[in-house]
Amino acid sequence: MNSGEARTIDTRSRRPRLLVDVLLVVVAGLVVFVQAGGTWWGGLAGDALYAALIYLIFAIAFPRTKVTAIAAVAFAICAAIELFQLTGMPTTWADAFWPIRLVLGVGFDPLDLVAYAVGSAAAAGYDTVLWRAGYGASSRPTETAP
Repeated sequence: MNSGEARTIDTRSRRPRLLVDVLLVVVAGLVVFVQAGGTWWGGLAGDALYAALIYLIFAIAFPRTKVTAIAAVAFAICAAIELFQLTGMPTTWADAFWPIRLVLGVGFDPLDLVAYAVGSAAAAGYDTVLWRAGYGASSRPTETAP
């Protein structure tokens, strides 16, 4: 990119890529859950993937928003859900409907907050690298050459 060019986000090509990424993250999360769900590292990997999924959902909904803002929102939502676990309500709900535990979790763990931060930051980094590489972005001249 030349100094006289600015990048704009091409939402027509970015959204389909992000939708594919959502599917990949969901599959990866299910694989981690089935293969390593009972281990400490499996739980942290799943939490990081959960944060990445929240990031991707917001990136799809608001494709022109800065990646740092989307990452901050993704982390905030994950942290709020983690803190909500302190009320015990997600555990009660999961007893009645098991899949709730995949969405809300059932036990507070402060290490989960670290995993959410890593997952949000990783998703933002991935999105930024692809954007800078030109995938989902288009160059538009801001100045005319003499």
